[in-house]
Amino acid sequence: MTDTAKDRVLIFDTTLRDGEQSPGATMTHAEKLEIAELLDDMGVDIIEAGFPIASEGDFRAVSEIAQRSKNAVICGLARAQPADIDRCWEAVKHANRPRIHTFIGTSPLHRAIPNLDQDQMAERIEQTVSHARNLCDNVQWSPMDATRTEWDYLRRVVEIAIKAGATTINIPDTVGYTAPTESADLIRRLIETVPGADEIIFATHCHNDLGMATANALAAVEGGARQIECTINGLGERAGNTALEEVVMALRTRSDIMPYDTGVDTKKIMHISRRVATVSGFPVQYNKAIVGKNAFAHESGIHQDGMLKNAETFEIMRPEDVGLSATNLVMGKHSGRAALRAKLKDLGVDVGDNQLKDLFVRFKELADRKKEVYDEDILALVTATTTDGMADRLQIVNLSVTCGTGGPAKAELEMEIDGKEVSATCEGDGPVDATFKAVRELHPNKAHLQLYQVHAVTEGTDAQATVSVRLEEDGMFATGQSADTDTVVASARAYVNALNRLLVRRDKSAGKDVKEISYKDVS
Repeated sequence: MTDTAKDRVLIFDTTLRDGEQSPGATMTHAEKLEIAELLDDMGVDIIEAGFPIASEGDFRAVSEIAQRSKNAVICGLARAQPADIDRCWEAVKHANRPRIHTFIGTSPLHRAIPNLDQDQMAERIEQTVSHARNLCDNVQWSPMDATRTEWDYLRRVVEIAIKAGATTINIPDTVGYTAPTESADLIRRLIETVPGADEIIFATHCHNDLGMATANALAAVEGGARQIECTINGLGERAGNTALEEVVMALRTRSDIMPYDTGVDTKKIMHISRRVATVSGFPVQYNKAIVGKNAFAHESGIHQDGMLKNAETFEIMRPEDVGLSATNLVMGKHSGRAALRAKLKDLGVDVGDNQLKDLFVRFKELADRKKEVYDEDILALVTATTTDGMADRLQIVNLSVTCGTGGPAKAELEMEIDGKEVSATCEGDGPVDATFKAVRELHPNKAHLQLYQVHAVTEGTDAQATVSVRLEEDGMFATGQSADTDTVVASARAYVNALNRLLVRRDKSAGKDVKEISYKDVS
């Protein structure tokens, strides 16, 4: 490894692969392309765009991302099987910088699944890594569940993979089992004892089951790893992965003890964080590091006093470092379209003329109902506009609800379904329940409500409510999200958004002739 490489930490983003494996986080084809473009523009070094053999849809997404990418290495995942590797290469080969990432579980528990002994698995590793290297000169290999693999065997198979042509060796903590000292020591020992280790890049992939993913990733860097695998908002299997925003800002903020460059444009973090939260349907928790609503909020009187005197007393980074506006351009009902465009630019959001036109209409409607429109309100409008317009088979025309202590709530709903206006009146246990029943009466479906979540975007009784809905139907998941000062209206729109997504996926599923495979246990 060159001296320059020693001072550089590569950011490998797997939001579109590991992140999308979170139950209910499936993204549409257009959403994957959008997120990939944002990641590429932000300066991520490697984008793991998907698992090409998993489905025809995944193959098409990876292939199109590979063709559209400008700067990032585009990577696809493949099991240790020639058919997987061939399919992966077909998907990524048109990228300016393609990579094949192949893996196999090496711990005793994972070796038992294919019923391979150590020698048989070692032979498969040599054959499949060699096969991948014959196709592509950029090959990454991962021993899944590496942190629970016997040391002597791990060292043996890493050496085999390097000799077979792997240029990056990723050490996954697949079940979030390890601790920071162990993470650093494991990487350090591999580099010191495996022949050829100094000629390749070591990577770390940490899960957050014990809440130590970011700490383990940074410790691995201290041990010599020079690639961190992560996702936006820490999205991923079970408790998630190392969060991109956390490791990037940690390296930047603590450059005194970790003097490594990442090349990521941190000012675009907040925008992509909000966008991934929208398309995945996984809202960011308020107290999430870096990107949470409360990350730069101060309620304590002592803290507020300190902030007024010197922001550095209680903030180790500036809000503008991650894309929040440092100066607040006050927005209200008298603000014009130019001011809205300027505010959006400050927030790191680029919109076309047509989207700006739609946003401006919604902004004016909101401004008539609120004394002041905050940054969070505007970002919520961006979310609602993008989400609401993604499908038009089902549209809400008008909604009126009646509720109180005297009896059941009643919802009168008018909708346009496939161009035809229909209406229904239903009663329910509260206005939201009555509204959802009215939707189901107009559009009968078997979708089960898996999640209904409401949070206020800003403070006060006139705050916008952002509602997230997750539905499941015959094993397919879909999420919808919408924002409005009226919680019931936001709920109705979010529910209809999710139904529209289900319709799109149902149509796609009906036209598929590709056998789906399970890939929930990937590192």
